[in-house]
Amino acid sequence: MKRFLLMSMAMMAATMMQAQGLQYPKAAKDGTVDEYFGVKVSDPYRWLENDTSEQTAAWVEAENRVTNSYLQRIPFRTKLLKRLTELANYEKISAPRKHHGKWYFYKNDGLQNQSVLYVMDALGAEPRVFLDPNKLSTDGTVALKGVHFSHNGRWAAYRISRSGSDWEEFFVIDLRTGQLTNDHVAWAKFSNAAWQGDGFYYSAYDRPSEGKEFSNVNAGHKVYYHKIGTPQSEDVLFYQNPTQPKRFYYVSVNEEETVMWLFEAGAGAGNNLYVRDLRQHDSQFIQLTTDMDYEYTPVYTAGDKLYIYTNWQAPKGHIVTADIHRPGINDWKELVAEQTDVLSGIDVINRQFILTYQKDASDHAYVYGLDGKMLREVKLPTAGSVSFTGDKKEPECFYAFTSFTQPGTIYRYDLATGESTLYAQPKVKFRQQDFETHQLFFQSKDGTRVPMFITHKKGLKLNGKNPVFLYGYGGFNISLGPGFSFSRIPFLEQGGIYAQVNLRGGSEYGEEWHIAGTKMQKQNVFDDFIGAAEYLIREGYTSPEKLAIVGGSNGGLLVGACMTQRPELFRVAVPQVGVMDMLRYHKFTIGWNWASDYGTSEDSKEMFEYLRAYSPLHNLKPGTAYPATLVTTADHDDRVVPAHSFKFAATLQECHAGANPVLIRIDTKAGHGGGKPLAKVLEEQADIYGFIMFNMDMKMK
Repeated sequence: MKRFLLMSMAMMAATMMQAQGLQYPKAAKDGTVDEYFGVKVSDPYRWLENDTSEQTAAWVEAENRVTNSYLQRIPFRTKLLKRLTELANYEKISAPRKHHGKWYFYKNDGLQNQSVLYVMDALGAEPRVFLDPNKLSTDGTVALKGVHFSHNGRWAAYRISRSGSDWEEFFVIDLRTGQLTNDHVAWAKFSNAAWQGDGFYYSAYDRPSEGKEFSNVNAGHKVYYHKIGTPQSEDVLFYQNPTQPKRFYYVSVNEEETVMWLFEAGAGAGNNLYVRDLRQHDSQFIQLTTDMDYEYTPVYTAGDKLYIYTNWQAPKGHIVTADIHRPGINDWKELVAEQTDVLSGIDVINRQFILTYQKDASDHAYVYGLDGKMLREVKLPTAGSVSFTGDKKEPECFYAFTSFTQPGTIYRYDLATGESTLYAQPKVKFRQQDFETHQLFFQSKDGTRVPMFITHKKGLKLNGKNPVFLYGYGGFNISLGPGFSFSRIPFLEQGGIYAQVNLRGGSEYGEEWHIAGTKMQKQNVFDDFIGAAEYLIREGYTSPEKLAIVGGSNGGLLVGACMTQRPELFRVAVPQVGVMDMLRYHKFTIGWNWASDYGTSEDSKEMFEYLRAYSPLHNLKPGTAYPATLVTTADHDDRVVPAHSFKFAATLQECHAGANPVLIRIDTKAGHGGGKPLAKVLEEQADIYGFIMFNMDMKMK
């Protein structure tokens, strides 16, 4: 094996290709060919799917060496990193949340890798550290993913992930002593901790094969019950469905421990819902729904009455009620009817609903009674995004608000008077008053009206020379709302424009908007993004020489598809942790779960041909000049496995005929993005923005 590794590395070194003074490792090819409905498709870099092989490791090392050398030569990278670090160095505080008489909140002093969880005996009392995830690793790569308090006030279970992986572990704190117990649960995934008595339910997979922890298909999701004080080996298997191994299952229990819910997902855009009356001895689950194309989410229980959010019969969402003795979907009664805008958030605080609606991708919030009648609107500072925090039965209410120019700010909200008062406001080292945001609307290729936010310095001139960072997502019913990011500030300070477009495939206008960007309508998403670029050029905001496109995950697919369809339209492309092989995405980890949005190459010949027509990997053409490209991925990404980016980068470097750099940045001890330590975030953002700015001839003044 060592001899093979040395030969492989020597072959790479001996077969380098050049572009802009760069020498790319020429990846070896094998003869892999797949056949789909009689059509043969070659996959010569199939060996890069083996993320633990020595051959892949050698290729990764060679690619990172080229990329790091290029990025380190950017003349202003050091200055950019310094400015990013300065901007990130501000106190970040979450809204406080009450549990069993005490108040908990997260705070980051500024440059801590992970935010720390604090506890107070009363609002305004001296806080003390409850849990510091920075002490769980020396490099900040262990992230705190959630804390779940038992209903009896005895315990708190917390979840961690390591190196950005989706695999999670549970630990338990005794709230009476503040000490860690011996309880430890491993190999949990896509799980909460649903407490009942002195134990909790969690969801997990069987321990994966060694060396395949981050790539093999995840199948057989099971629900277990863990009793405090016992080893995981004694956990009781509570629920499994061997007939549907590629589905997710998890449970929740209401605070009174009178109602248990079972959720089934993974075979559509929504979920199935089951309910169990825990007041009845030996009660069984009753199935309420049978169509996973819709979302069904319980939001509150009061005695026999169940309150449920759903987009069934209401594409923009509504609230219904059910009786636990007759809970089937045909007996539901509408409580809050579907509105013109999309119902995007529901919180129950002090036995009242706070409903958040999205209007043209910006949040508006209203207080409703449990009888379904609106009481008042919550007056928000400006167009932005909001999230509420509070207890179902207590009057204290807080909300966090952010916009493109306003960092996350905490307000206290008086439910009786409707008054908001400032609770915590960050102080970021930039001149907020120098920037402004506008919302624009343009027509996509088929005439659809699409919204886009642009943020820039005041006094912008429409001379076609402004650098633009165009960002989008467009999938999985996820909306892109206004939000602050310190990493954008240096780009904006140097005269750049940040443009965020709300593509079809998201939830901005309800389920119909989502469906319009899925399966054999997925090209609409790419047309919307290309349409946004063409609009910005046509209206004098920018030009192709000053236009960068960026997106992550499904947004990485977006960037990959658009740069292969219209390579001349963009100067820079940054596909981050993207889904690039649309013919094989469903064969790794939980890729099968994306079939509701994408369809798969196995569904039909028509679906295969449609996927192949836009799959980024399969639409790279030899002899084409592509934009300056920085592909990013990470070794522990078990959501979108790095093989997508590996094969795309190897093919791109083989096909590229221009002088622009086409590189791949492969992070270590990192995953899909969640829980990444701040130190890694800063380095990554310095590389991404440095790459973009350098290739658009920008400077750091």
